[in-house]
Amino acid sequence: MSVTIHPMSLVDPKARLGAGVRIGPFCEVGPDVVLGEGVELVSHAVVAGRTTIGARTRIFPFASIGHQPQDLKYRGEPSTLSVGEDCIIREGVTMNPGTEGGGMETVVGNRCAFLANSHVGHDSRIGDNVIFSNNAMCAGHVRIGNFVIVGGGAGLLQFIRIGDHAFIGGGAGVTSDVIPFGLVRDNPAHLAGLNLVGLKRRDFSREQINELRRAYRLLFADEGTLAERVEDVATEFSKQPLIEEILNFIREGGGKPLCTPREATAAER
Repeated sequence: MSVTIHPMSLVDPKARLGAGVRIGPFCEVGPDVVLGEGVELVSHAVVAGRTTIGARTRIFPFASIGHQPQDLKYRGEPSTLSVGEDCIIREGVTMNPGTEGGGMETVVGNRCAFLANSHVGHDSRIGDNVIFSNNAMCAGHVRIGNFVIVGGGAGLLQFIRIGDHAFIGGGAGVTSDVIPFGLVRDNPAHLAGLNLVGLKRRDFSREQINELRRAYRLLFADEGTLAERVEDVATEFSKQPLIEEILNFIREGGGKPLCTPREATAAER
């Protein structure tokens, strides 16, 4: 398949373009950019810096992908941005490369959708099948698992972790780590149960969901310390890989505290 470049676009001859790349009018592509097979820049999109875009990803008007990070400590280091295959990057989305202080790379997985005006900050790592709704904001150094949904206008503080299959409610201000399968909401955000809708949509069995609910209640009961409850749950659910994923997430820890229910006795809703 041949490459198609609209005559009103500026594409540096050093850029590497895969077969079937389509670049619409008023786009700009920098010299260190790699566009995979079948990538499309619809119009008025800019891809700059040391940026790689995976096959079949579509980038819509006024997206700014790969420009220098919004970090005042950045000094021009040759950091990178990598976006996976089959992603959708809608109007006004911004994605920044990494910095020396954060590992030098920002990574976005496959089959992700970033709706209008959402942002991916420097040195963040985002898994596969993630959805950012309109105006979702992800600060630097954030770690996001697979199948996560971030609601419209939500803000993710730097250095937090979001576990697989979590759901971040619209407008939430998330300043703490969110467990896998967790649902958080409000500003400041609190854990409001499990992402039951997402679990059902992704064909988790009734038995798996019921076991997750039981483990959740035990983890966030008001008896004992969190460390004690983690070990109690590990003992009771020793052969449950989904629950083990939550426990490992808690044990690994990070630079931020864990997002918990608003009240110690709060049951999932």
